[in-house]
Amino acid sequence: MDRAKRRILICGFGPFPGVPKNPSAAVALRLGRIVRPALTETERHVEILPTRWAALDQAEARVREQRPDAILLLGIAARRRKVCVEARAQNAAGAFPDAGGTTLTARKLAEGPAEIRSSADLPRLLAALRASDLPTALSRDAGRYLCNGLYYRILALTAGRDVPVVFVHLPGRPEARGRAWEDRLVTGLSGCLAVLSGRLSGRGGAAWAE
Repeated sequence: MDRAKRRILICGFGPFPGVPKNPSAAVALRLGRIVRPALTETERHVEILPTRWAALDQAEARVREQRPDAILLLGIAARRRKVCVEARAQNAAGAFPDAGGTTLTARKLAEGPAEIRSSADLPRLLAALRASDLPTALSRDAGRYLCNGLYYRILALTAGRDVPVVFVHLPGRPEARGRAWEDRLVTGLSGCLAVLSGRLSGRGGAAWAE
């Protein structure tokens, strides 16, 4: 792998009860393939996580292995009607079973602060999404399920490193809006990748140097 390039890790989630086709997975895979001049100097790696609490350990392992320069996390929020850029993750978990029926017994995700704020340039990310005419909002509540859990764990893992991390929630039932809607999502989110990449200045993994 060419570490002169900027490496971006893109994570989406697989299906879960009520959502047999998780759009975050489809969008993540398309973002890994999209051709855009602003992304020519990036290596994009896509990870589709099972919708299980154990996947948080899998995601941490992949981050340690890949040592990315930036991370884009994607999920779906069934009740939302806008693309939501999450400003923070909270050290809290609800009593919600995952796709395998497992429920966390603890209400905290880990030993650590009550919340961790995103390390990305949120105003520029919002602007990139709105440039594709997507209904977009800044959110301060990523929920108490796997999306928030993943966000908290990855922000904690990258704390103190110059690695921008952001979680974006896609609105519920995007499949009902058709292919054109998904195309707009991919275009807007590719703009987010360009924002994440543009901040990095081609430093090639320096944030992970010990």
